[in-house]
Amino acid sequence: IFSAPSVVRKIISNEFALHGNRERRAVVPKIKLKVNYDIHTALVSTLTSRKQLTMFQGIGGAALPSAAGGAPEPSPAEDGATLIDLSTILDKSACYARNENSGYPWGNLFIGDSRLGMRSDADEQLIIHLSFQEFVRVKSIKFTEFNNGANPELNPVTVHIHINRNNLGFEDIEDVDPAQTITLTASDLKEHSDPVDLYYVKFQRVKSLTFYIEENQGGDVTAIGGLRIMGKTVATTNMKEFKKQG
Repeated sequence: IFSAPSVVRKIISNEFALHGNRERRAVVPKIKLKVNYDIHTALVSTLTSRKQLTMFQGIGGAALPSAAGGAPEPSPAEDGATLIDLSTILDKSACYARNENSGYPWGNLFIGDSRLGMRSDADEQLIIHLSFQEFVRVKSIKFTEFNNGANPELNPVTVHIHINRNNLGFEDIEDVDPAQTITLTASDLKEHSDPVDLYYVKFQRVKSLTFYIEENQGGDVTAIGGLRIMGKTVATTNMKEFKKQG
């Protein structure tokens, strides 16, 4: 912190300069007291300064390295910058559908051919559960008509959307309040029509979406040509990278 001998020499030199030779022996005890007092004051001042520096490190400049010599913490992650089609980051092993026609499964919704698409089996109702590899923010969805609208009576109409609900089935899905319910028109389902915006504030941290198609336009079954889900990835801390910094 500082050199104690240098402090002592400086104090003695100053005190001796103020007294004659006869008085120097008499002032030695006073010098000792003054040395002790000044050393104590210097220690308190230095330690106080260091404590304040530790408490407020990083203000007005870069953060100080830790005592263990570790690197500074990594910068916060950022959300995805632009909207993307979130079907590209589906966790397909965790996705499922209820009452789907095995010849027209849910996976057909994302192949880009409305002639294949997805169809229900026993009746018009469908449950489609889509899980993502990471948390996302969902802004809008776009259902597309089956086979370019050749069978409009098969179009979905009432769609309930649930967030982060796993293993919902027909036996309990009507007992759970959806995050949002949308009503689709024939024009909504056209290939080039705008997507349907969701209540964005409710869809800020989504790991899965469950669509319950309750009604269609009157057909015996429901058919969907395609589905797009637009949104952004959510910033999260990569704990593996965080541990490497230590």
